[in-house]
Amino acid sequence: MSTTHASEGAWRHRYAVLLACATFLLVIAGGLVTSTGSGLAVPDWPLSFGQVFPRMEGGVLFEHGHRLLAASVGLLTVALALWTRAAESRAWVRRLGWFMVLAVVLQGVLGGTTVLLRLPDAVSVAHAGLAQIFFALTVVMATATGSRFLATAPVIDPRAGSTRVLALATALAIYVQILLGAIVRHTGAGLAIPDFPLAFGRLVPPFSSSLVAWQFAHRAFALVVSVLVVWCAVRVALRHGREPALTGPATLLLALIGFQIFLGALTILTLRAVVPTTAHVATGALLLATAVLLTVRAHHALERPEAVPVEPAIDPAGATR
Repeated sequence: MSTTHASEGAWRHRYAVLLACATFLLVIAGGLVTSTGSGLAVPDWPLSFGQVFPRMEGGVLFEHGHRLLAASVGLLTVALALWTRAAESRAWVRRLGWFMVLAVVLQGVLGGTTVLLRLPDAVSVAHAGLAQIFFALTVVMATATGSRFLATAPVIDPRAGSTRVLALATALAIYVQILLGAIVRHTGAGLAIPDFPLAFGRLVPPFSSSLVAWQFAHRAFALVVSVLVVWCAVRVALRHGREPALTGPATLLLALIGFQIFLGALTILTLRAVVPTTAHVATGALLLATAVLLTVRAHHALERPEAVPVEPAIDPAGATR
């Protein structure tokens, strides 16, 4: 690899990291819009009160600020896809760039539809769910363009298959939990069960409404996610403890799940105060991105044992069998 090519790759990696950071800020901005009830502070789309730059005050600051940041992320994504198409040799990374463009365009359309249709639950949940997927994709792109990822030599490990499956199952479970959380947020079920850790003073609450059911489902599935995260972290520590590419995200998952449970409790105990509620959304995004990162690295850094080349056997006389 030439010095010029390596330098260009380093700059593209930095740009991908910038996009991932900007997307995380966008997730926080979207969380603030919902937490502050500013979703319809600007009633039209794509303009805001018929303007490109309305007066930024009250709920307009959160809603229009979210739109401006989203537009910036969209432009950054298109530029990265074009850059990747021109400079990237790996077909899957080029495809990832264009898939990110498709996702960010669809996300913009969902955001506009949410406003024009006056915040329908289904569209709002889809908008929230796609935002989390897009953020995870930006993290994958930032990782795949990094020199450490490119230089990682695969390790032959006969136990790699189960680690890959467990990491993928953990990522999928976290995403299901994120969708449940989005349903709770956008249907107004955030305080349907007003106490924590019990539910109306019981382990299982009376299901007097669909809102209670959604809130309890979100809490119950948090236990499933927690078990998978702990299982995944222990599996990585015991079986792949010498692989920092895996132990790093596995350890981070453990820290994030503990913090996320704390934020969930704080959200209820503070009656959905803006800061813990928004932080709960942001930490969910970090959990998903970290689990996806672990899954990608497990597939990249661990090879199946059958990938080992078989040397021909030689008999004592020197003839190859």
